[in-house]
Amino acid sequence: MGIQIAPSILTADFAHLADEAAAVSNADWLHVDVMDNHFVPNLTLGLPIVESLAKAAAQPLDCHLMIEDPDRWAPGYVEAGASSVTFHIEACRAPIRTAREIRAKGARAAMALKPATPIEPYEDILAEFDMILIMTVEPGFGGQKFLDVCVPKIRRTRDLAAKHGLDLWIEIDGGISTETIERCAEAGADVFVAGSAVYNADDPNTMVEKLRTLATDVTTH
Repeated sequence: MGIQIAPSILTADFAHLADEAAAVSNADWLHVDVMDNHFVPNLTLGLPIVESLAKAAAQPLDCHLMIEDPDRWAPGYVEAGASSVTFHIEACRAPIRTAREIRAKGARAAMALKPATPIEPYEDILAEFDMILIMTVEPGFGGQKFLDVCVPKIRRTRDLAAKHGLDLWIEIDGGISTETIERCAEAGADVFVAGSAVYNADDPNTMVEKLRTLATDVTTH
């Protein structure tokens, strides 16, 4: 698939989400942050908004569940229209079962790791996932500063995927901008969530292309 850009609607205008989706028409995904005010100290949106957005947006939805009890709730997001559903390993009691339920319903299954959560304990279950999301800020709020300490984990995750011959996407979320995307791409990331960098730009579509070009150039030279 190459480099993919997934603008996060966390920074968008929630009163005009259909218009905000249209403003990034050349994006590969629309990243939807679902927060429950329990797993993270913020409350955003849930199933009804995802269902409405799935009908209104041209892009497939990449739903990132920052919620407690994803075993119970994650499959419902596929039914609501998400094409990819990510749950946090720190909140999940049965990650293999939950990933298989997501896949069985027809979506891509992804596991998310907080900045301090290592990838190595999950090496044996990587094959159950289509994507690993490495948080490069603490989950909960948009607009945070990128954590360079997470870059080596990107490289280790890519190495583990290669070791097991897995076609695993590695997604990065937090502080992604023109200043940070290249080092993440060089380390092995190929799906990039960008909120503030895209939606605060004068032309969000132009910024999507700029980010894609920066990451692609690093991986092709």
